[in-house]
Amino acid sequence: MKTMSSDAKALVAGHAAFAEGLVSAVAQITGQSEQFVTMTNTAMSADQIEESMREVVREHGIHVIFTDLPAGSCTIAARRLLRDDSELTLVTGVNLAALLHFMSHGEITSHEAAVSAAERAKGSVLVVGTPGGR
Repeated sequence: MKTMSSDAKALVAGHAAFAEGLVSAVAQITGQSEQFVTMTNTAMSADQIEESMREVVREHGIHVIFTDLPAGSCTIAARRLLRDDSELTLVTGVNLAALLHFMSHGEITSHEAAVSAAERAKGSVLVVGTPGGR
C-alpha cells in the first residue's frame, strides 16, 4: 500500500501495481496526485484486502473508491465496505481518463465527481480501424 497524501479524497485499488501506475500517470500529466491513495491486493487474502481497505478509508476520510475490475477482489472488498458506509461511492473499471476527470471537479461532491468520472471513462474507450478495410 502506498499513501500519496493524508488529505486524499479517493482510493485507487487493484491488482499488482495497477493503482500506483495510474496515479503515477496522473502525477506525470498534471503534476499532482495528492487526491489519491493507492492500494494493491498483491499477496493478500480476501479478508486482508477488506481489512486493509477499511483502514485506508478510515485513516484518510475516503469517500470514493476506484477499482480495476468489476468482479475483482478489490471490488468485492469495496462492496462490503459500502454495506457499512452509505457515504462511500465505488467506481469499477477505472482508467486514466476517469482519474483525471475526477480530480478536476473539486467544486462538486465526491459522489457527483465519481459519477461524472465514470461517464468520462466510458466515453474514453474507443475502437478505431477496421481489419481488412471493410
